[in-house]
Amino acid sequence: MQFNRAALDSLKADPAASPIHRSLGFYYGNAEHDAALDAFYARFVGPGDLVFDVGAHVGDRIGSFRRLGARVVAVEPQPLCLRAIREIYAGDDDVVAIPAVCGGSTGTVDFYVNSANPTVSTASSDFVRAADGADGWQGQVWDEQFRVRSVTLDSLIAEHGIPAFVKIDVEGFEETVLSGLSSSVPALSFEFTTIEREVALRCLDRVTGLGFKEFDIAMGESMSMTFPEWVGRDEMATHVRELPHEANAGDIYCR
Repeated sequence: MQFNRAALDSLKADPAASPIHRSLGFYYGNAEHDAALDAFYARFVGPGDLVFDVGAHVGDRIGSFRRLGARVVAVEPQPLCLRAIREIYAGDDDVVAIPAVCGGSTGTVDFYVNSANPTVSTASSDFVRAADGADGWQGQVWDEQFRVRSVTLDSLIAEHGIPAFVKIDVEGFEETVLSGLSSSVPALSFEFTTIEREVALRCLDRVTGLGFKEFDIAMGESMSMTFPEWVGRDEMATHVRELPHEANAGDIYCR
C-alpha cells in the first residue's frame, strides 16, 4: 500500500505545517529507510494482522505496517500530526486515526507540546521535568499545553480486536499506557530514554506481569536488535541500567 505522495508534497509546501516539515522529510521518501523498517517489523507483522501505533506522530511506521499488509489503528493527539496521517493515508480504509492519548484510563489528560520539536511532545509532566537541563536536551521547551481525550489499550482492543503488535512511542508516558492493558498480546514495543531509566524498568515489570518473557532492544533509528538472541527480563534490565547517558533513547521489544 503506497501513501498519497501528492498529499505529502502538499504538506511539505504548506507553511502551516512547518513544525512537522523536518519529520516529513526524514521519515518519507527514503527507500533505504523504508526497506530497513519493513525488514525489521516483518518479524512481528504480516498480511491481515492488526497493529496499534500508539504515538503515531506523522505516520512513517503506519506506512511500513501497511506495506507488510497489516491494518493499523493509529493513536495520535497532536492536530498537525493527525492532519498529516489523514491526508497521507486518505482513502485507505485499513488506517484508522484516533485523536487521543493512550493512557491508563478513559477520560482526558493534559498534553505538553514542544512546538519547535513536536516529536518529543508528551502527556508526561515527569518527562518534561526530567529533560529540563539534562545533557543532550538543552534548548527543548514545552511551550503549549492542551487537554485531550484519553483511551486505553483495553478500550482499543474492545473496539478493534486483539493486535498482533503494539508500538508505543509516547515520550515518557509508556508506563501509563501499559497500565491500561490488562491482558497479553503477541508482541509489543515501548520507547525509553536514558533520562528516565526507571520508567523503562517499571515497564519491564509491567509487561513481565502480563506474561512477556523475551526481550530485545533497538537503539534510536538503527532498526537493528542489540542481542544475538532474545533475553530475559533481568538481563534486559541490567542492560538498560548500564547504557551510557549518551545512548539517549531506544525501543524495547517484548514477546
